[in-house]
Amino acid sequence: MSGSAGDAGMFLAHATPGNVPPELTPIRLLTGWVFEPIPILVAMLFGGLYLYGVHKLRARGDAWSRWRTFSFLGLGLGTFLIATESALAAYDTVLLSVHMVQHMVLAMITPIFLALGAPITLALRTLPTKWRNRLNALLHSRFSKVVTFPAFAGFVFVLNPFALYFTPWYELTLRNTFMHDMNHVHFVIIGCMWFWPLLGLDPMPRASHPMRLLAVFATLPFHAWLGIAIMSSSTVLAGDWYNDLGRDWGASPLSDQGTAGGILWGSGDIIGLLVFLVLFVQWAKASEREAVREDRRLDRLELIEAGRKAREERLAREAAAGGEAAEGVGGVGKSVAKSTLAGDSARTEDGDSAVRVAPGAEPRSAGAAE
Repeated sequence: MSGSAGDAGMFLAHATPGNVPPELTPIRLLTGWVFEPIPILVAMLFGGLYLYGVHKLRARGDAWSRWRTFSFLGLGLGTFLIATESALAAYDTVLLSVHMVQHMVLAMITPIFLALGAPITLALRTLPTKWRNRLNALLHSRFSKVVTFPAFAGFVFVLNPFALYFTPWYELTLRNTFMHDMNHVHFVIIGCMWFWPLLGLDPMPRASHPMRLLAVFATLPFHAWLGIAIMSSSTVLAGDWYNDLGRDWGASPLSDQGTAGGILWGSGDIIGLLVFLVLFVQWAKASEREAVREDRRLDRLELIEAGRKAREERLAREAAAGGEAAEGVGGVGKSVAKSTLAGDSARTEDGDSAVRVAPGAEPRSAGAAE
């Protein structure tokens, strides 16, 4: 677009030979916005669905973290719009260094904040039963387990930029508007596939914290290698495109390419180290929570054991008390029996005495009569 249009602050989203925006300055970096309808529609669609889910959740009295909402909408979709609607979009086909900033935002910053917004958790709590079951089935499918496995996701994440910049694919994305837009989507998807299982809060196949830390640590050198390879290359990436643009301001394509390699190297390592630290903190907190859960489990087991022993002691006391009562009743019975036998014996002896006296009395009675 012409310089006057550029001064007005609105440039073409995809510069082409003969339609190059004016020289990039700090002012134009802040004001040089473009109008790209597809990214705006995508952001409105996913942002609207997220807000509807939050509204539905709160309408039935359930809470939802404001931080999660801000992370998804403000930082996730917000950085996505900045990368696709700001001066980064106006100059991403003009300067490889600007494209590299855009690349890092879409591939490493936007996915992280989208993941921290926990959109899958929100969907599982608000979707109808049929769709919730389908989403659960997808999350626990073999496909999900494969694409989220750190070794596979990390391999794709690392291989992706090498395949982009050292094949004709990159120049194709510069010349074809549709492929250019799809490249932006592709950056976000690959980033989500890598970062969501690492940092996300959603229920999905997830490796252990040590495995995730190892995966992040293993990918750190590849950004440096790619950045160094781009910086040290004597051949301009997509050289035909940049030479055909006819840009007459700023650094040469080769010099700008060196800047782009440095951006990739530095920002990739910085973001990777931050992710490593966040994972380490998450691991520490998860260990603390696990320790608390284990303490509670042991406390419950102790209470159950104490209750069992108390019941056993109570039953033992009751059994002992019942035995003593039985013995008391038995003693009384024996005493009564002994008394009865003694009385019967006495009465028998008295009867025998009466029998024995009677015959002796008869002679005395007869003598008296005589």
